Amino acid sequence: MLERGTLSRRGFMTRSVAALTAAGLPAWYAEQFFGASARAADDAKKPGSANGKLNIGVIGVGPGPRRSNALYGEAKRFKEQVNFTAVCDVDARHVDHAVKQYKNDGYDVKGYKDFRELVTSKDVDAVIVATPDHWHAIIAIAALKAGKDVYCEKPLTLTVEEALAMKKAVADTKKVLQTGSQQRTEMGGKFRLATELVRSGRIGKIEKIECRIGGNPQSGPIKEVDPPKELDWDMWLGPTPKVPYRLDGNKTNCHYEFRWWYDYSGGKMTDWGAHHIDIAQWMLNADGSGPVALETLEAAKPYDKGDGYNCHATFKVQLTYGNGVKVEVSHGAGSTAKGLVDGNGNPRKGDLSGGENGVLVIGDKGTLFVSRGLLLASSNDIFAPLKEDPKLYPSRPTNHMGNFLDCVKTRETPICGVEVGAGSVMVCHTATIALRTGLKLKWDPKEYKFDSAEANKHLARERRGGWKLA
Repeated sequence: MLERGTLSRRGFMTRSVAALTAAGLPAWYAEQFFGASARAADDAKKPGSANGKLNIGVIGVGPGPRRSNALYGEAKRFKEQVNFTAVCDVDARHVDHAVKQYKNDGYDVKGYKDFRELVTSKDVDAVIVATPDHWHAIIAIAALKAGKDVYCEKPLTLTVEEALAMKKAVADTKKVLQTGSQQRTEMGGKFRLATELVRSGRIGKIEKIECRIGGNPQSGPIKEVDPPKELDWDMWLGPTPKVPYRLDGNKTNCHYEFRWWYDYSGGKMTDWGAHHIDIAQWMLNADGSGPVALETLEAAKPYDKGDGYNCHATFKVQLTYGNGVKVEVSHGAGSTAKGLVDGNGNPRKGDLSGGENGVLVIGDKGTLFVSRGLLLASSNDIFAPLKEDPKLYPSRPTNHMGNFLDCVKTRETPICGVEVGAGSVMVCHTATIALRTGLKLKWDPKEYKFDSAEANKHLARERRGGWKLA
């Protein structure tokens, strides 16, 4: 969201549009994005609904690089519309930190250790879920069934089974759910414009999409130690197998680093993949659907001794869609693109390497690349103003949290509602299954099954401790 500060509105507009064009957006689109952002900034200052401010509880808090801090920062920009009443974490250090942080900002919050107490509190209307991935579905579904609207971080779930359960829970409760895949709204509008250009046929028929998502960090063995006394390690593990707590320097099987363990996440496939595969789905107009075939083209052998990160260091998985389009998801083993220009016709200095994080789309009439910092194409003509709005979404939100809050009031579906979030994460999960099994697979995106009994075993997982998706 744009922040005007002390600048005059005209001066602020000039500087903002100039910054957007400097970032590679064509001038006509930079003006559109600025206008939408300015309207969103004005809307954020408006008071809440007739029922007062929305009381929000945050589950999964803490200091440092926790996603909850960024989401809290986004939500509190809407200070006339939101009020924070509760925070929750299984680490008492994180609860104490958050309670002090929120109270310093003027919010009278109560700290919880157990999310079940928070989601059933009458002082909470909506919930932000920013826990490790293996808790997303259980907590979000519990909140939905308790009558709360939910903003849940990506990846939306840990398994395909959980994604289907999330879809059913939203359908049954009629509550609002936003998935935290903010590339559809933010990042200067680069991903939305890229999708509009592709969907409008500017590069012709799509032949291949490359999602370059980075390789997985490796650790080797991480020593077993006693967990911190403030951390309820058994509750942190929750439905996953009982294992020792590990810590060696910054390497651990707990806070933040859980991403590189298949027990709790899917590595980069569900980390960056949940972003870039989601954009590929959007470009292909395949929301709620997915590929029909998957195979691993290359993969490094993962660490398998059980005491360290076990996600594949490098990989390339090919997804084939029903229309014949190939989507390659890799650590960065993509094609080199030459002669690209930005949205204002300025040539890129040097070739775009196959390791550049982002989404490369190859059509029979041109090529386009988009990342959080770049928007490039094989010809400046591709960036000519669009004559018609492709209508990717009824409105043009520029703030992901703002879109969620708007939809809580209007009861409309957010830009990354459960059909989008569950659909995209299921593609991530099927790609992970193809990678981990090494099988060449066929997938039915309507029945949610593989042609392989072995692969189908990975669609769900046993849950320890009686935890259920209910």
